[in-house]
Amino acid sequence: MTEQPPAARPRHRLLVVEDEPSIRTLLEATLRLTGYEVSNTDTGQSALLEVERLEPHLVLLDVMLPDLDGYEVTRRLRAAGNDCPILFLTARTGTDDRISGLSAGGDDYVSKPFSIQEVLLRIEAILRRTAPAIAAHTSPSVLRYADLELDEGAHEVHRAGKYIALSPTEFKLLAYLLANAGQVVTKTQILDHVWSYDFAGDVRIIETYVRYLRKKIDCLDPPLIQTVRGIGYSLRIPRDYAGTEQ
Repeated sequence: MTEQPPAARPRHRLLVVEDEPSIRTLLEATLRLTGYEVSNTDTGQSALLEVERLEPHLVLLDVMLPDLDGYEVTRRLRAAGNDCPILFLTARTGTDDRISGLSAGGDDYVSKPFSIQEVLLRIEAILRRTAPAIAAHTSPSVLRYADLELDEGAHEVHRAGKYIALSPTEFKLLAYLLANAGQVVTKTQILDHVWSYDFAGDVRIIETYVRYLRKKIDCLDPPLIQTVRGIGYSLRIPRDYAGTEQ
């Protein structure tokens, strides 16, 4: 497979956090050759400092680090309000481990030993969905339903005038639900449009992120994210809600 020359790619900044020297060297060399700006480190504590200093567009984060594990690094970043996309790299291959990592706030997961081509494809998919304005040639739009507003250009969400901080994946999921407000979207459709591939058919990641969104979006009445049993989800005002739809 012929790679695009570096000049053909946006100069995204990537941070590789990996304590195995051979893997770290392989990733850094390949990513530089592919056209990315790459920095690296080998501990969880230094990763936290480097993310703050470099403001990378994406972090490739090993789970098994000598001090803080990758999940804890991610939890600390998210607790601090940092929504930098994170791609986990780990030898843990179980589905539960995958869900745990993504539930900690990660955006994707690659199991070791990995294909470097798979890593590149996962990186590209994350960057496409978390930085759509880089490749888009259309004007950003504002999506609204009831008192909920999502501004794609500013990458901001407000409900009843109150700002709501979302991770990149939460933002992408909410944008898809808002774009189809009033309609039912299946879990398969959500996987295809938000994650761009099927996580081996495991829909639990959708349930996890819907739960995250509900905690942030539906803390006000009326609750907008509705479960349609056996099918999927719909963003709409409940039919039995006694309030007035805006």
